[in-house]
Amino acid sequence: METTGIHTFKRIYVWEGPVRAFHWINAFSLLALAVTGVIIANPPAIMSGAEATNRYWFGITRFVHFAAAYIFTLGMVYRLCWAFLGNKYANWRVFFPYTKKGLHNLGHVIKHDILLMNPKNSDFREIAVGHNALAAMAYSGLFILMAIQIFTGFGLYADNATWWLPKLFAWVVPMLGGDAAARLVHHIVMWLIVIFSVIHIYLVLYHDWLEGRGEVSSMFGGYKFIRKERVKKD
Repeated sequence: METTGIHTFKRIYVWEGPVRAFHWINAFSLLALAVTGVIIANPPAIMSGAEATNRYWFGITRFVHFAAAYIFTLGMVYRLCWAFLGNKYANWRVFFPYTKKGLHNLGHVIKHDILLMNPKNSDFREIAVGHNALAAMAYSGLFILMAIQIFTGFGLYADNATWWLPKLFAWVVPMLGGDAAARLVHHIVMWLIVIFSVIHIYLVLYHDWLEGRGEVSSMFGGYKFIRKERVKKD
């Protein structure tokens, strides 16, 4: 328990270990996939006098991309399972905030995060303990984008794969009209995820500065500092 001015803050365990693990596995695998994906899509012309067998850098790049794709996919399955096993902040219902309370919170977030209106003291009571309504909607969209990446990525890999998992997605490329169309979708969705990531990092830092509730540190330790009256309200 900690007191600041006239307000009392309570330390609440919000993000469980599996959620935090998924967050960082997802972040690093997405980073690896984005970097190697750009190189694969636009390979640089590297001049070298070495033997071809001694400069296998592009093969290594592809291997990192595929390895990160498997880690990314397992992380998605892991998170979907935890949506049914985790606490109320990780539950799948959080990502569908289409209730009166959720829409009210959405208005609060738009007012302060997007329109940047100065919050009143009473507005702090509307701050969500876990994901706010706008973030929940955005994460729902992100999960769809990540699913598209899994389907198109494994669909493109299916012809060269030697085991059954990628081959399960062999139907994706013909459905999209061929390799070129599938690669275009895969590439566009990657940039949408990159844009989402930049906005996400900005908003996390913004909330950490504005609210001072440990938004950044909560994804390391799991705890946030919540006003005591807000905890009672929940």
